[in-house]
Amino acid sequence: MGFICTKCGRHAPLSTKLSHCECGGLWELDYDLPKYDPALIDKKEWSQFRYRAFMALDDDVSWRSVSLGEGMTPIVRLNDDVLLKMDYFMPTLSFKDRGAAVLIAHCKSIGVEKVVQDSSGNAGNAVAAYAARAGIDCEIFVPEGTSPKKIDMIRAHGAVCTVVPGSRDHCADVCRARAEEENCYYANHVYNPFFYEGTKTYLYEVYEQLGRIPEHLIIPVGNGTLFLGVVKALEHLLASGCIDHFPKIYALQSEKCDPLLQASLSESAEPAAVNPEPTLAEGIAIGKPMRGEEILALARKWGIQFISVPENGILEARKQLAEQGIYIEHTTAANYAAYLALTARIGPLPDTLITMCGAGLKSDH
Repeated sequence: MGFICTKCGRHAPLSTKLSHCECGGLWELDYDLPKYDPALIDKKEWSQFRYRAFMALDDDVSWRSVSLGEGMTPIVRLNDDVLLKMDYFMPTLSFKDRGAAVLIAHCKSIGVEKVVQDSSGNAGNAVAAYAARAGIDCEIFVPEGTSPKKIDMIRAHGAVCTVVPGSRDHCADVCRARAEEENCYYANHVYNPFFYEGTKTYLYEVYEQLGRIPEHLIIPVGNGTLFLGVVKALEHLLASGCIDHFPKIYALQSEKCDPLLQASLSESAEPAAVNPEPTLAEGIAIGKPMRGEEILALARKWGIQFISVPENGILEARKQLAEQGIYIEHTTAANYAAYLALTARIGPLPDTLITMCGAGLKSDH
């Protein structure tokens, strides 16, 4: 098992500290994945690592001292048409724990002493928590406007949290520059493919819990960390003969920041150039998704449709779910707001699964 460049095909060992290939391409994992077989699930392990037979891990030791019991989140029926996957029932209150647990386990395995990462809050909080668990120093860069409660949580884990003026994309540039200057590990949820080994467990859980995959999936897409994990898992289940078709996936973007939606409308292979505007859906406000070409290629391959979430529908969607006992952050409310706008336009979508990916206490600002 090793890294392979998505651009030039160059190989690198897992021990490399380089965040990307010298040609500028991003790493992908090169390994043999066994067919999905329920018999290979470790049912004695009550975390996402019960699926480790289908995950690329450096060893079978590091994850054990890093895991905080992430995963195994319930599925709640909202109404006759909608199922909610409650992924804010996580140690740091967001789905990003799935990827962070695997990524930091990798860092521990190869002897990383310090990590840096840029985030709109949730991924940074997750990396900070798991780095603390692993005894790894950590600095998280967040853009101005990030929820103060997310910043407080990051600092509570012992990480340095640096607030960067300007956009989310500028924040990423500043963080990458720091990684280069200090020669520390860029534990980024977009660059590092180990993160997707965690997010794909979202679908493995759904398949185990329901014994099937729902016909419609609503997936938020900023940098695409959940999107890529979901597609990887679905491709694996399809190749293993567990499912006989892809579900219909609706990939949502904010109407204030929609480079992938605009690219799909113009049938472009590259994300469109956009000028992000302030949005309540801060978690998906990514103007320049680094894996944008990969996301668009997968969308074309599997008939995935990009949709936008109306900004004026987010708070109402959040209110509706809160009245049902489901208290979520604004970006998560955008998932339900997009569903409501979509069904208002095309009619009912029976058997729809929507991710509840972040807790409401993190975005009361």
